[in-house]
Order: sequence, then C-alpha cells, then structure tokens
Amino acid sequence: MRISDALVEKLLEKAGKVTEEQLTTLKQQEKTEKKPLQDLVIKNNVLTEKELTKLYADESDIPFIELTTKEIKRDVLKLIPERVARQYKVVLFGVEDDGSKQLAMEDPDDIQAINFLQKQLGTNIKIHIATATNIQATLDQYRGNINSELTKVITPEEIGGDDDEEIDEEDVAEDSPIAKTVNLIIEYGIKSGASDVHIEPREDYVLVRYRVDGVLREANKLPKKVLGSLVSRIKILSNLKIDERRSPQDGRFKIQIGEQIYALRVSTLPILDGEKVVMRILNESAKASTLEELGYWGAALKNINKAIVQPHGMILVTGPTGSGKSTSLFSVLSILNKPMVNISTVEDPVEYRIPGTNQTQVNPIAGMTFVNGLRALLRQDPNIIMVGEIRDSETANLGIQAALTGHLVFSTLHTNNAATCLPRLLDMGIEPFLIASTVRAIVGQRLVRRLCVDCREVYVPDSAVLAQISEIFGTNDDATMKQIHDLEAEALAAGIGQTNTSKINKESPAELSTTPGKITKLWKMHDGGCESCGHIGYKGRMGIYEVLGSSAKIQDLIVSNSTSEIIQDQAIKDGMIIMQIDGFIKALRGQTTIEEILRVTAEK
Repeated sequence: MRISDALVEKLLEKAGKVTEEQLTTLKQQEKTEKKPLQDLVIKNNVLTEKELTKLYADESDIPFIELTTKEIKRDVLKLIPERVARQYKVVLFGVEDDGSKQLAMEDPDDIQAINFLQKQLGTNIKIHIATATNIQATLDQYRGNINSELTKVITPEEIGGDDDEEIDEEDVAEDSPIAKTVNLIIEYGIKSGASDVHIEPREDYVLVRYRVDGVLREANKLPKKVLGSLVSRIKILSNLKIDERRSPQDGRFKIQIGEQIYALRVSTLPILDGEKVVMRILNESAKASTLEELGYWGAALKNINKAIVQPHGMILVTGPTGSGKSTSLFSVLSILNKPMVNISTVEDPVEYRIPGTNQTQVNPIAGMTFVNGLRALLRQDPNIIMVGEIRDSETANLGIQAALTGHLVFSTLHTNNAATCLPRLLDMGIEPFLIASTVRAIVGQRLVRRLCVDCREVYVPDSAVLAQISEIFGTNDDATMKQIHDLEAEALAAGIGQTNTSKINKESPAELSTTPGKITKLWKMHDGGCESCGHIGYKGRMGIYEVLGSSAKIQDLIVSNSTSEIIQDQAIKDGMIIMQIDGFIKALRGQTTIEEILRVTAEK
C-alpha cells in the first residue's frame, strides 16, 4: 500500500503524533534518502506500521483487520489460489452465512486486483485492510510442513552421486533442487523462530534440526547422497572454499524473507560422517527491545537505568553462553545511541548491527584481538566502549583503565551470577580498590521459555507441590511469603503478565497468584501444547535477571576481599532480587513455569 505524502502528513497531524519540527526533519530526510514519507514515519518509530494502517483505514472508511493465522481455515484460505493471493497480496479469511466472502488486502485501492477477484469469487465480497507484514505472514499458511515442501523439490532421482564424488555445478545452481532445499530449510527455520539451524550428517541420512527457544528439535531427515551438494551450496552462499572439507570454516551471508533481512552466520566442521553445518540466524531488521520488553522491572530496572546514565564506569553482564547477554547489551547501547555520543565496540562476532555506532570484528589472524582492538578504540575518542567479552587479565586491566579515564565501558563475563563476577575480576589480578571505584552495576541473567498464552493452564497446587516450593523458595516463612506477595503485586503494576494477549485462552493473569499468606494458584504448560506453539507448550523466551548495584557497603566489601556469598547477602539487603526469585515471580504471573526456572538456575 502506498499512501501519498500529503495524506501521511494529514494523518500524522490528525493523530497528534508529530510536531512541526519533527515533520520538517522527516521532509528533509525524505529529500536526502529519496524514500517515501510513509516509510520514514515507520523507520523513525513515529508510528508503527499497524498504527499508520489503522489511521489510513479510518480516513478511507475501510474496516481494519488484524489476521490471526491459526484462526483461518485452510479450506477457506485456498478458495483463492496461492499464486493469485501472492500477486495481489490478498487473503480470504472468512465466508459469512449469506455467502459473502471476507477479504483482507494490503492495498484496497488496487482496482485491477478487486475487478479480478470479483470475477473469480463473485461481487459479494467485503474488503478489509491489513498491514503488509500481517498479510505476508498469513500467506505463509499456504505452505505445508517442511517435510511435504522438501518432498516437492527434492527426489532421489534428481540428486545423483555420493557424498565423496565431485559436485556438479548444475547441482548447486540457483534454480536447482538443492538450492531450493537450502532456501526451504532456512525459511522454515526462520518461520519457526529458530536461533540456529543444524545440518548434521549421520551414517545413513542427513539430519536437519532447529534450536527453538534454546531447545533442539528434529525437523527432517534427508538422503545421505544430498550432503555434498547441500554443504557446497551453503559454502557458495557464504563465500567459503568448496574443495576444503578437512578443516573448519566460518562465513556469513544475508537473505531477505518478506520485508525482513536476516544474516546467517555459517560454521562448517568435519565430523566422522561428513561435514556438519550450523547456521546462526540473526534478524538484522529487528529493532532493539526496551529493557521492560526484555523482562526488567522493579529494583533491577531501577539499578540498570541508574548505571547506564553514569558519565564513566564499567557495567558487566554475566551468564553462560546463550543466556541473552548480547541482546541485553544491544538494547542498552541502542538506548544510549545518540548523534552526540561516540559508541565503539570490539566483538567476536558482531551479532547485532547498531546503526550509528562503530563496530569492530575480532580477527586474531590479522592481529585484531580484544586487547589490540580495545587499545585502538581508546585512541578513537570514544564516549562509550563495548568489549564483547573479558577473557583475560590484560583485557580486564584495559577495560578498568578505560573506565577510570572517563569512559563508560560495557562487557560480558562468564560467571554463574552477579556476585561471583567480583572474585573473578580479583582472580584476573585487578586490584580490589579499582573494582570498587569503577564497577557501577553487574547484571546476572538467564533465558527461560515463555508459556504459550493460547494453551497455558492454571492449577491449584497440592500439598506436595507447595512443600517443594517451600523448600526451594522458603515460602513457609511468613515474612518471606509476604515479601513474595508484595513483589508479585509490584510486578503486576510494572506490567509483568498484566494482560491476556490470547484470543483463544480466556485464563486471565490480571489477578494475583498469591495472598500475603499463601500461594493460591500456579501456571503450567498444556500437555501436548497447541498449533500456536507447535505442540510444545512454550513459545518464545524471556530473561530473568539480578542487578547488583554499587552501594557504599558493597564497595567496602570488595575492598576488604569479601567472598561472593557475603557480597550477595549485602546486595539482597540493599534490595537486589536474585534471578531465581525474579523467575519465581514471573512464574506466578503466568509468564513461565517453576520447572523452567529450576532448569536454568539450579546449581546442583
């Protein structure tokens, strides 16, 4: 849908969403970038695509619809052939009792499309408007599952030869069955929300697995004879050496699906049965989430917000691999990213692109290590520095010196929780008084799977469950139970599980799961899940956090070489919520389950 600049201006002014100064800036940007005003309004977050489409719908007197894919019946959808639906960007989402057909279109002013559809479906049609993104996501429902789609493009007759034979150029050409297979594997990975795609050779077949919400799921088994061509096609896309099969290689390529651009970081590894390929999927079109959207609230949000506005100092994010540390830093740096600030980073690898910042990729072969990169950054007049990871004492010392000399330094460290980060720095040879004077905050975090809002269930815990919770969280103590209740009320007020976003499941999380004296209800996954979550019971992930601030008492303990246990106890007295309790509160709010919290936080 293309809206004229004049109408966009009118809609913005009518909605009161833009000042004269902002509008002037947008018009100047339009001349410079030669992009329509409509696109710039969305790009600069003046309005979301949905908000702009709604305003246009109201102005044009056309009903707006937000399509829910799982509510559209496939037999209704397929009344319009896929080719026609994709050409005209239209979805048939319902048929009323009188036979009138309900259509959602991206551009309801497309007279040619409407005339054609009336010839196909009859004149008794009702036009609605939906966002381009919503239409595109719904059109994907024409596709079957990955197995049926792969069967259409790859058959044993089409692929000849064994894995060890020379690869024919025709086998890996753009329109070959192998190229289509690679595209399908990636597309279904993105569609299922996977963070990684694994292509793994086995003795008799090739296994395709997706890591979704931190857990690997088996997706498909391909004939072993396609392995060579499959790996070669991925190597061509990644600009890697096709004939090198005995040593690991790393590469990267981009792919566009719909309006989104994805970067795929490729790693190949020779194993016993052939070459294994892992592709990390990174959405380059994704906007940084706010700290609240990531799951920060209460004391954790207050402490992190206080730390990131300091003119200098060090902020560390800790946790194991895959705990969301890079995502947290991406959000924080995006908040701080202003034209008057110079943000420079040295990372291994660069996972998120942040427009307006200077990001450097570690390359040890060329001599670009974290230490050398950090030294170079300090000569580049930075205000804010981000070092991907502190791995050794030299990097730690340089980071501390940078924090002392007026820079705000962000980095990550692999420790179990926030408090154990401080003794880890001591082990690296950093003087206690330097740690105390530079470290502003330490974030400890983990990722847990979110309960699927469409099928999650409420249950009243029995005595056995309550006894187990009491043993872990100490809820048998009246003071502790009251504190849990107060924290849940605070979390609800902060928006954690405040509303039910499901149109199917009517279980409301708006009410508290506790009273000052007891736990009244808990949430669990539905056994077997539903279509929305792929029959898993969980959909998406969220963070659980603890943020250790730098109070005067904490600084005294650091200088006196106190243990991590003593430092953590003092932080709790200062108001820190440990990540296990943060997770427990989110489980009470219907966001996740007790089992998930224990899975990622259990230390034994």
